[in-house]
Amino acid sequence: MLTKRYLKTKPVCKVTFAVKPEEHPNASEIHLVGEFNAWNTKAQPMKKNKEGKFSATLDLPTGATYQFRYLIDGRIWENDWSADDYVPNNLTFDENSVVAV
Repeated sequence: MLTKRYLKTKPVCKVTFAVKPEEHPNASEIHLVGEFNAWNTKAQPMKKNKEGKFSATLDLPTGATYQFRYLIDGRIWENDWSADDYVPNNLTFDENSVVAV
């Protein structure tokens, strides 16, 4: 699930990436992995709230698109099904989620 909040004073959008508890009820950790962190699988751990929702908020420069995926428990790759678009991934032949800001 994606939510966007554009800043009036800077060319930046605060994007919140979230995974609802019912999507992966047994997940112990989820990392946000994408072009914005050089596809580093450890760079952006998502925080889990009391209800079990994982989320992370990033400030992304506007006027661009960014590919990303979620890495669940270090072994399961998942897309965000509320993403703006999806593009082929040349490594695994799956698709990557895309956020446009």
